[in-house]
Amino acid sequence: MQIPRLHPDTIEQVKQRIDIVEIISERVVLRKRGKDYLGLCPFHEEKSPSFSVSPTKQMYYCFGCNAGGDAIKFLTEVGKQSFADVVLSLAQRYQVPVQTLEPEERQQLQRQLSLLDQLYEIVALARAFYQHVLRQPQGEESLSYLKVNRRLSEETIQQFQLGYAPPGWDTLYRYLVEQKSKPVQLVEKAGLIVPRKEGNGYYDRFRNRIIIPIHDYQGRTIGFGGRTSIDEQPKYLNSPETPLFNKGKTLFALDKARDAITKEDRAVVVEGYFDAIALHAAGIKNVVASLGTALSLDQVRLLLRYTDSKTIILNFDADAAGNKAAERAIGEIADLAYKGQVKLRVLNLPDGKDADEFLSHASDAAQKYQELLQTAPLWLDWQIERFLINRDLKQGDIFQQVAQKMVELLSKINDESQRSYYISQCAESLSSGNQQLRRQLEQSFIAKFKKQNQPLPKGSLKKDNLPLLPTGNERNLLQRAESLLLIIYLHCPEYREIILEILEAKDLIFTLPHHRFLWQQILELEPTIAESNQIENPLISMLQERSIQFAKEMAQVNHLFHLSEKCTEDIIRTPMVIRSAAACLEIVTSEKHRRYCLEQWQKLDPIIDLQRKEYYWQEFKLADKRIKELEPFRQSNFLEMIELT
Repeated sequence: MQIPRLHPDTIEQVKQRIDIVEIISERVVLRKRGKDYLGLCPFHEEKSPSFSVSPTKQMYYCFGCNAGGDAIKFLTEVGKQSFADVVLSLAQRYQVPVQTLEPEERQQLQRQLSLLDQLYEIVALARAFYQHVLRQPQGEESLSYLKVNRRLSEETIQQFQLGYAPPGWDTLYRYLVEQKSKPVQLVEKAGLIVPRKEGNGYYDRFRNRIIIPIHDYQGRTIGFGGRTSIDEQPKYLNSPETPLFNKGKTLFALDKARDAITKEDRAVVVEGYFDAIALHAAGIKNVVASLGTALSLDQVRLLLRYTDSKTIILNFDADAAGNKAAERAIGEIADLAYKGQVKLRVLNLPDGKDADEFLSHASDAAQKYQELLQTAPLWLDWQIERFLINRDLKQGDIFQQVAQKMVELLSKINDESQRSYYISQCAESLSSGNQQLRRQLEQSFIAKFKKQNQPLPKGSLKKDNLPLLPTGNERNLLQRAESLLLIIYLHCPEYREIILEILEAKDLIFTLPHHRFLWQQILELEPTIAESNQIENPLISMLQERSIQFAKEMAQVNHLFHLSEKCTEDIIRTPMVIRSAAACLEIVTSEKHRRYCLEQWQKLDPIIDLQRKEYYWQEFKLADKRIKELEPFRQSNFLEMIELT
């Protein structure tokens, strides 16, 4: 939808209401360091965290690439959204009343915003309906199942708002549409009814099923899980994707578990609804469920917001399906685990039990479960153990297969001491007590890993051919290029659209910190420029006003606000300078990408990672080609001709 111009009061209220740590931690894994938080920068590739978030200043800053700003700025850059779209989304999230600069636009905007509110209301009505039916005669069997088979108390049933969907084809439809007068299109959009194939009406999605409401982290009902009460497939049925419910970004019981996760400083993830409910009922409340899918990166980031130690324990079923689900989950977040940004552990309960079954076998089962959590193995140990289960290492081909899997697993460990430890562990496991074989295996593993740092193939790349980042005169040229782009943007409004298009199309950023800061201020002020037509150049006036608030930062760029006649004439006479200046910025970006690809290429084993190695080599060559194409523009004397003061 087209977003009307938002009133400054709305923007200011949103800024006061939001929490930058909460916003950024949804996309970046943050660890607390003193008063601030630290993580890997989402704007450039890095191995050591240099991205800092300050809750007191409500600002972020990267010491590696100099990206910085507030929460709104972060979302505009990461999500590639407009300023107005981000503010509007945050206003909905934090329940800030939205005002527009044009009164006649407000009614239309409020109608658009009310869609989600209407869906929340419809889903809440459905939840209350299901809860009511559970207490009626037709729900007696399901209520008995919950209390007897699942051993749930009345308190737990009410806490999780469990219900029952009657067997009729359109009972909920008639309740919501005919009795409550809810628009049928919205009831369908909420995922509660399904259009008939014949095109003559709708039927209820959930029928003759125990209903488990799914809530967002704020406790609002957003969807449902339905368990069949008869021998019917599928056993569990979830709500479809809706404007409220995204299965890959939702965790069951997170609203009830988040405080306990923070207190315990670890999160436990189980597979099923009733596993999570049973553990909560047993007093183990730092537990969520993954809604029957592999744990996604988005779900992990949700959990990491609540634990400083970043500890997550996977307790999936110990059968083949559960182990496969655990391996899929590990695959999703292994990169974070290798980097130490997640402390991942895996718990398999004795005798292949799931959590619900385990809690039912003894009166002290809850205490034993807590003890097992304490001793749950790290994911690497669990994975290595999985390689060895039911494998006859006396057979040569099987021995080779297991050894190769171990090499692949350990090759991605960056920490040398940790890798040495696991080399010893794997060699011990494979040698079956044969000390001579163990030593040979250790040497073999070490030799394979040394290949990751092999030298470049002869004749492929020469050290002399590797270009350096701009230094000396070249650095001065980059300084002038960025200055000129900013000058043209500030003083020549007719060129602004061209500059924006070039920067966005080529994904360019300002490298120098003071230029980057000025550009961030410009982007923040852009939405309000149109409201100041009475000022000849409102952008410069607004920026000069900010010099009071940011005196130190603006002092380095104040000279760009005042131009001599000679500079103005030169800029207008040489529009090609925009292209030349942009070429300088693109060369720096291409240089960084080329160096990164070269580093990755050098690390990869040609036997294990041939495909990835080839990919980085091709990317290196493309970046090198692009730099050569840009060289003529960088060497142009357009930039040197212009007088900046």
